[in-house]
Amino acid sequence: MFDFAPRLTHGRVAVRPIRMRDARALERELNGNREWLQQWEAQLPGTRPPTSFDAKGTIRGLLEGARAGTGMPFAIEVDGEFAGQLNVSGITWGAVQGGMLGYWVAERFAGEQVTPTATALVTDYALSDGRLHRIEVCIRPENLASLRVVEKLGFRYEGFRKRFIFIDGDWRDHLCFALVREELAEPVLQRWLNGRVPEFDRRVYQLPIGTQQPTPSTDN
Repeated sequence: MFDFAPRLTHGRVAVRPIRMRDARALERELNGNREWLQQWEAQLPGTRPPTSFDAKGTIRGLLEGARAGTGMPFAIEVDGEFAGQLNVSGITWGAVQGGMLGYWVAERFAGEQVTPTATALVTDYALSDGRLHRIEVCIRPENLASLRVVEKLGFRYEGFRKRFIFIDGDWRDHLCFALVREELAEPVLQRWLNGRVPEFDRRVYQLPIGTQQPTPSTDN
Protein backbone atom coordinates (compact mmCIF):
# COMPACT_ATOMS: atom_id res chain seq x y z
CA MET A 1 0.00 0.00 0.00
CA PHE A 2 1.32 3.42 -1.01
CA ASP A 3 1.40 5.84 1.96
CA PHE A 4 2.74 9.36 1.59
CA ALA A 5 2.22 10.25 5.27
CA PRO A 6 1.77 8.58 8.66
CA ARG A 7 -1.48 8.46 10.61
CA LEU A 8 -1.81 11.74 12.53
CA THR A 9 -3.95 11.85 15.65
CA HIS A 10 -5.18 14.08 18.44
CA GLY A 11 -7.94 12.99 20.80
CA ARG A 12 -10.91 11.61 18.86
CA VAL A 13 -9.63 12.91 15.52
CA ALA A 14 -7.27 11.14 13.13
CA VAL A 15 -6.15 11.91 9.60
CA ARG A 16 -4.50 9.29 7.43
CA PRO A 17 -3.79 8.75 3.73
CA ILE A 18 -7.00 7.93 1.90
CA ARG A 19 -7.19 4.40 0.44
CA MET A 20 -9.26 2.56 -2.15
CA ARG A 21 -11.13 0.73 0.57
CA ASP A 22 -12.56 4.11 1.69
CA ALA A 23 -14.67 4.29 -1.50
CA ARG A 24 -17.89 3.00 0.04
CA ALA A 25 -17.68 5.31 3.07
CA LEU A 26 -16.74 8.28 0.88
CA GLU A 27 -19.70 7.71 -1.42
CA ARG A 28 -22.06 7.27 1.52
CA GLU A 29 -21.00 10.55 3.12
CA LEU A 30 -21.07 12.54 -0.12
CA ASN A 31 -24.57 11.30 -0.91
CA GLY A 32 -25.84 11.68 2.64
CA ASN A 33 -24.55 15.25 3.01
CA ARG A 34 -25.67 16.72 -0.33
CA GLU A 35 -27.47 19.76 1.09
CA TRP A 36 -24.62 20.40 3.50
CA LEU A 37 -21.78 20.18 0.96
CA GLN A 38 -23.11 21.07 -2.50
CA GLN A 39 -23.07 24.85 -2.08
CA TRP A 40 -19.31 24.74 -1.40
CA GLU A 41 -18.20 22.19 -4.02
CA ALA A 42 -16.24 23.19 -7.12
CA GLN A 43 -17.58 22.04 -10.49
CA LEU A 44 -16.73 22.45 -14.15
CA PRO A 45 -18.33 25.51 -15.80
CA GLY A 46 -21.33 24.53 -17.90
CA THR A 47 -22.12 21.45 -15.82
CA ARG A 48 -24.70 20.77 -13.15
CA PRO A 49 -23.83 19.53 -9.64
CA PRO A 50 -23.37 15.75 -9.66
CA THR A 51 -26.16 13.49 -8.50
CA SER A 52 -23.94 10.42 -8.23
CA PHE A 53 -20.27 9.85 -7.46
CA ASP A 54 -17.55 7.58 -8.75
CA ALA A 55 -15.84 7.28 -5.39
CA LYS A 56 -13.32 4.71 -6.60
CA GLY A 57 -12.38 6.91 -9.55
CA THR A 58 -12.07 9.92 -7.27
CA ILE A 59 -9.75 8.10 -4.87
CA ARG A 60 -7.76 6.64 -7.75
CA GLY A 61 -7.15 10.16 -9.08
CA LEU A 62 -6.16 11.44 -5.64
CA LEU A 63 -3.66 8.62 -5.20
CA GLU A 64 -2.19 9.25 -8.63
CA GLY A 65 -1.59 12.84 -7.58
CA ALA A 66 0.05 11.66 -4.36
CA ARG A 67 2.38 9.36 -6.28
CA ALA A 68 3.26 12.22 -8.62
CA GLY A 69 4.03 14.48 -5.66
CA THR A 70 1.31 17.01 -6.48
CA GLY A 71 -1.14 16.12 -3.71
CA MET A 72 -1.59 14.79 -0.19
CA PRO A 73 -5.13 13.33 0.11
CA PHE A 74 -6.28 12.40 3.61
CA ALA A 75 -9.31 10.73 5.17
CA ILE A 76 -10.60 12.28 8.39
CA GLU A 77 -11.79 9.92 11.10
CA VAL A 78 -13.64 10.55 14.37
CA ASP A 79 -13.48 7.69 16.85
CA GLY A 80 -12.43 5.45 13.95
CA GLU A 81 -15.41 6.44 11.77
CA PHE A 82 -14.93 8.01 8.32
CA ALA A 83 -15.97 11.65 8.83
CA GLY A 84 -14.70 13.62 5.84
CA GLN A 85 -11.73 14.45 3.73
CA LEU A 86 -8.81 16.86 3.60
CA ASN A 87 -6.55 17.45 0.60
CA VAL A 88 -3.36 19.38 0.05
CA SER A 89 -3.51 19.86 -3.72
CA GLY A 90 -1.73 21.73 -6.47
CA ILE A 91 1.62 21.15 -4.81
CA THR A 92 4.48 22.88 -6.58
CA TRP A 93 8.06 21.98 -5.70
CA GLY A 94 11.23 23.69 -6.94
CA ALA A 95 11.46 27.29 -5.79
CA VAL A 96 7.85 27.36 -4.47
CA GLN A 97 7.35 24.26 -2.29
CA GLY A 98 3.73 25.07 -1.53
CA GLY A 99 0.22 23.69 -1.85
CA MET A 100 -3.44 24.55 -1.28
CA LEU A 101 -5.39 22.94 1.54
CA GLY A 102 -9.11 22.15 1.39
CA TYR A 103 -11.44 20.12 3.60
CA TRP A 104 -14.97 18.94 4.32
CA VAL A 105 -16.63 16.98 7.13
CA ALA A 106 -20.05 15.37 7.42
CA GLU A 107 -22.69 17.61 8.96
CA ARG A 108 -23.08 15.45 12.08
CA PHE A 109 -19.51 16.31 13.09
CA ALA A 110 -19.90 20.08 12.69
CA GLY A 111 -19.12 22.10 15.81
CA GLU A 112 -17.00 19.35 17.39
CA GLN A 113 -13.60 20.92 16.53
CA VAL A 114 -12.96 18.14 14.01
CA THR A 115 -12.05 20.40 11.09
CA PRO A 116 -9.62 22.71 12.92
CA THR A 117 -7.95 19.71 14.56
CA ALA A 118 -7.51 17.89 11.23
CA THR A 119 -6.34 21.08 9.52
CA ALA A 120 -3.78 21.76 12.23
CA LEU A 121 -2.49 18.18 12.15
CA VAL A 122 -1.99 18.21 8.38
CA THR A 123 -0.54 21.73 8.29
CA ASP A 124 2.03 20.77 10.92
CA TYR A 125 2.94 17.64 8.97
CA ALA A 126 3.08 19.40 5.60
CA LEU A 127 5.37 22.16 6.88
CA SER A 128 7.76 19.72 8.56
CA ASP A 129 8.08 16.12 7.39
CA GLY A 130 6.02 16.90 4.28
CA ARG A 131 8.79 19.30 3.21
CA LEU A 132 6.48 22.12 2.15
CA HIS A 133 7.33 25.74 2.85
CA ARG A 134 3.84 27.24 2.44
CA ILE A 135 0.21 26.15 2.91
CA GLU A 136 -2.61 28.22 1.43
CA VAL A 137 -6.34 28.05 2.15
CA CYS A 138 -8.92 29.89 0.03
CA ILE A 139 -12.49 30.25 1.34
CA ARG A 140 -15.70 31.79 0.05
CA PRO A 141 -16.65 34.83 2.17
CA GLU A 142 -20.11 33.29 2.72
CA ASN A 143 -18.60 30.24 4.46
CA LEU A 144 -18.39 31.45 8.04
CA ALA A 145 -17.66 27.99 9.45
CA SER A 146 -14.56 27.59 7.28
CA LEU A 147 -13.45 31.14 8.00
CA ARG A 148 -13.56 30.38 11.71
CA VAL A 149 -11.22 27.42 11.15
CA VAL A 150 -8.39 29.48 9.66
CA GLU A 151 -9.01 32.40 12.01
CA LYS A 152 -8.77 30.26 15.16
CA LEU A 153 -5.64 28.48 13.86
CA GLY A 154 -3.81 31.72 13.13
CA PHE A 155 -3.58 31.58 9.35
CA ARG A 156 -2.47 34.92 7.98
CA TYR A 157 -4.97 36.72 5.73
CA GLU A 158 -3.39 37.50 2.36
CA GLY A 159 -6.20 39.04 0.34
CA PHE A 160 -9.19 38.78 -1.93
CA ARG A 161 -9.40 36.80 -5.19
CA LYS A 162 -12.29 37.88 -7.37
CA ARG A 163 -14.34 35.17 -9.15
CA PHE A 164 -11.62 32.66 -8.36
CA ILE A 165 -13.29 29.21 -8.52
CA PHE A 166 -16.47 27.96 -10.22
CA ILE A 167 -18.79 26.78 -7.44
CA ASP A 168 -22.54 26.24 -7.25
CA GLY A 169 -23.29 27.65 -10.69
CA ASP A 170 -21.02 30.69 -10.86
CA TRP A 171 -17.47 31.99 -10.45
CA ARG A 172 -17.11 32.75 -6.75
CA ASP A 173 -14.98 35.26 -4.85
CA HIS A 174 -12.57 33.87 -2.25
CA LEU A 175 -10.62 35.12 0.75
CA CYS A 176 -7.12 33.67 0.88
CA PHE A 177 -4.96 32.75 3.87
CA ALA A 178 -1.54 31.17 4.29
CA LEU A 179 1.15 30.03 6.66
CA VAL A 180 4.84 29.62 5.91
CA ARG A 181 7.26 27.56 7.93
CA GLU A 182 9.29 30.49 9.30
CA GLU A 183 6.35 32.23 10.97
CA LEU A 184 5.61 29.28 13.27
CA ALA A 185 7.53 29.30 16.53
CA GLU A 186 5.57 26.21 17.59
CA PRO A 187 3.26 23.70 15.88
CA VAL A 188 -0.12 25.01 14.73
CA LEU A 189 -2.03 22.47 16.83
CA GLN A 190 -0.05 23.19 19.99
CA ARG A 191 -0.37 26.96 19.56
CA TRP A 192 -4.16 26.70 19.16
CA LEU A 193 -4.72 24.27 22.03
CA ASN A 194 -2.58 26.38 24.37
CA GLY A 195 -4.48 29.57 23.54
CA ARG A 196 -1.53 31.37 21.97
CA VAL A 197 -3.12 32.29 18.62
CA PRO A 198 -3.46 36.09 18.32
CA GLU A 199 -7.06 37.29 18.11
CA PHE A 200 -8.14 37.66 14.49
CA ASP A 201 -9.39 41.09 13.37
CA ARG A 202 -12.10 40.68 10.73
CA ARG A 203 -11.79 44.33 9.74
CA VAL A 204 -9.03 43.24 7.35
CA TYR A 205 -11.65 41.73 5.00
CA GLN A 206 -12.42 43.93 2.00
CA LEU A 207 -16.02 42.76 1.63
CA PRO A 208 -18.92 41.59 3.80
CA ILE A 209 -18.72 38.02 5.03
CA GLY A 210 -21.58 35.62 5.56
CA THR A 211 -23.67 37.14 2.75
CA GLN A 212 -24.73 34.71 0.02
CA GLN A 213 -23.85 35.72 -3.53
CA PRO A 214 -26.69 35.31 -6.04
CA THR A 215 -26.62 32.28 -8.34
CA PRO A 216 -27.74 32.93 -11.94
CA SER A 217 -30.41 30.76 -13.48
CA THR A 218 -29.10 27.83 -15.55
CA ASP A 219 -32.41 27.29 -17.37
CA ASN A 220 -31.68 28.36 -20.94
